[in-house]
Amino acid sequence: MARAELPVAPARLFASDNVAGAHPLVLEALMAANAGHALAYGTDAYTQRAEAAFNDLFGREVSTLFVYGGTGANVLALASLLQQAESVICTNWSHINVDETGAPERLLGAKLLDVACLDGKLTPDQIRAAAGARGNPHHAQPAVVSITQPTELGTLYTPGEVRALCDTAHELGLLVHMDSARVGNATAALGGTRAALRSFTVDAGVDVLSFGGTKAGIVFGEAVVWFDPARARRAEYLRKNVTQLHSKMRFISAQYEALLRDDLFIDLGRSANSAARALYDATRHHASLGLSTPPQVNSIFPTLHDPAKSRLQHWSFFWDWDPAAHQVRWMTAWDVSGDDVARFAAGVEAALQA
Repeated sequence: MARAELPVAPARLFASDNVAGAHPLVLEALMAANAGHALAYGTDAYTQRAEAAFNDLFGREVSTLFVYGGTGANVLALASLLQQAESVICTNWSHINVDETGAPERLLGAKLLDVACLDGKLTPDQIRAAAGARGNPHHAQPAVVSITQPTELGTLYTPGEVRALCDTAHELGLLVHMDSARVGNATAALGGTRAALRSFTVDAGVDVLSFGGTKAGIVFGEAVVWFDPARARRAEYLRKNVTQLHSKMRFISAQYEALLRDDLFIDLGRSANSAARALYDATRHHASLGLSTPPQVNSIFPTLHDPAKSRLQHWSFFWDWDPAAHQVRWMTAWDVSGDDVARFAAGVEAALQA
């Protein structure tokens, strides 16, 4: 039996959300920032306006520092909260534990206490258990809880769950860092408003937030937000110490000014989430994919066996997720169109018929 021909591949990939280009409004902001000269290292008008935009976003005075990328954002955030001989409680799936090449350990000398979590989410009881070694001189002292929103598995903490984690951490004398590289996706999924964003960050008790931009329509750069500006005083110096102080800072901050204006980051997160749901709806009838629950944000984790998997990856690349379980990841970016989804779903249909 001849295998079904694959259709024309979609124009956009389903590999990740950092494969997309930048939003036109962000590029316009970059071009505007390129006109003339501006003082370096964040002493420019663009950075001042972006910092003010973050104050407005969270409805209070916050301290915001811009850095090159997500790993740098997390390292700087943690550096501002940690002292020597201290540790960070996180999940076994967390980006800082799995995908940052040991940067927190090497640059900060901090121990990561990774907790096994099937859904990528910590619980208050797990925090209490992981913090049990406090006071033992033979153990790095737990000082920070780091959570990811949304998680690496595409799950979401509700605002109430974040509040419970923060309450537990603070009762134990720990601080809370939230890694939100996909903050726009989380905000869109949990209500799609600034109030929704505040509900799972500042209002829930988070101390410092890694606020993603690269996966939300900018060219490069991330932001770190301290909800208590007093905690950010050392961070001004630590940013240079961990190699994250950009000379021409305006080219990061101008992008964020555009991303926050009229809540563009939420709109782009909503678009990516909607594309993932459309792809789920178009492919879930294939029982072999094991798609039993709709995506909460912009990632789908189907089961896909060879030869269909390899054929599809060659046609329109996506990443393996758990090879032992034959699980892959499909992820939608802000610019994925309905036509892209339809073409990709048609390709899946053809590959599974082979």
